[in-house]
Amino acid sequence: APSQDQSAELMMKFDEFRGAVELPSDYLSTDTKLAVKFANGNRFVARPGSEKTARSFSAVTLLLEDEASRVLDDLYNTVRPMLAVSNGRHILMSTPFGKRGHFFRIWSEQRDLWEWYEIPAEMCPRITPEFLAAERRTNPWFEQEYHCRFMEAEDQYFSNYTIQKMFDGNVKPLWGAA
Repeated sequence: APSQDQSAELMMKFDEFRGAVELPSDYLSTDTKLAVKFANGNRFVARPGSEKTARSFSAVTLLLEDEASRVLDDLYNTVRPMLAVSNGRHILMSTPFGKRGHFFRIWSEQRDLWEWYEIPAEMCPRITPEFLAAERRTNPWFEQEYHCRFMEAEDQYFSNYTIQKMFDGNVKPLWGAA
């Protein structure tokens, strides 16, 4: 689970976004290392990502899940009920991290329930073609990190497709019972 340091890093990201927007000088009523309370009563809180520490909030109106492909399913399942009373929004942001977990399941099986966007690196004006060319040659996770592709794990003996077919009653065995 993410640590207190990672929560502080998330807060730094939030501060960068906040700094990019012109806001009136009185927009904050409280600003701490891991939380901001706005003058209108809204709050932004960065929490360590564990199932145990996430349980303290209710009626959440916006839940941002950064690096969602690396968030454990236990944590995802714990935070979903926080949105029930408020009918809040849950935004998952991530590049893929293999064919596993809730982020992959949502992307591959439940996309019709979500609004989704896929932005490959070539669409980002901040990334140069030269950088991508070098990464393509040197980074074994290039397709995953820059083209939003869910890849098989490098040390995996059987593909996910093969494993899924093991449970398919329509596939006939090569030998033995017919």
